[in-house]
Amino acid sequence: MYFRSMAVIALALASAAIATPSANASEREARFFRQIEGKWRGPGEVVAGKYKGTKFTCEFSGLTPDNKLGMTLDGGCRVGVFTQKMSATVRRNGRSYIGAFLDGAKGEGLDVISGSVSPDRAVLKLKRKQLDGAMLARLASRDQLNITVSVNVGDELVPVIGMKLDRIDSVAVGSVK
Repeated sequence: MYFRSMAVIALALASAAIATPSANASEREARFFRQIEGKWRGPGEVVAGKYKGTKFTCEFSGLTPDNKLGMTLDGGCRVGVFTQKMSATVRRNGRSYIGAFLDGAKGEGLDVISGSVSPDRAVLKLKRKQLDGAMLARLASRDQLNITVSVNVGDELVPVIGMKLDRIDSVAVGSVK
């Protein structure tokens, strides 16, 4: 009887130990997305490929969907007098993330096929036909978001676009002062 009670307690503790990191992981992920809420603006540059050296400026609004773990960045990027609408939506799907840039790979954009999120960064795997890549969005500080988009070239992940966005609203929407 004593052994059975101990086994039940051990099983309950093991279940709690397995469940707790998941809950904590979800909270850590939610913290990142809350910090993305608000308005962002800043310069970017194509750092590799055919358009290497092209500089642009982007402005985005960061939103989090109600009752879902994820985010939407919606806005545009400007090169000279030309502006291109840009948007990205990412949401939790099981233990990973899915989403799309622009209208996804079926249109003119890219699909987000997996990803991971921590309190200060999101790493997302990107796919379009034979093109594989990744996007790293890292909060360098409460008011600075750095984004790097890389593509696979052979066995190497090569950065092609870099952006340094600054928060342009006075406080993070999800923060309390």
